[in-house]
Amino acid sequence: MSMHRKTITLTEQQDDWVKGQIESGHFGNDSEYIRHLIRRDQQAQERLTTLRNALFEGEMSGKPKPLDMSTIKAAGRKRMKGAQ
Repeated sequence: MSMHRKTITLTEQQDDWVKGQIESGHFGNDSEYIRHLIRRDQQAQERLTTLRNALFEGEMSGKPKPLDMSTIKAAGRKRMKGAQ
């Protein structure tokens, strides 16, 4: 994977935050922290896209049916027993 150099500008408060993350041992340098933030943003965007797609599929799946809470609870209990 090729690397590309970027120049960013941070406020003093932001720079202090990044330095604090590095000093606490969470990251080795500024670049590791920025890459971490980008990965988190990418993951959040993927989750949001998945959620939007699921909502759309739900809307397109037809008329809603009434919920039967006793059936839902029973299925949950059965699932919990199987997980033990």
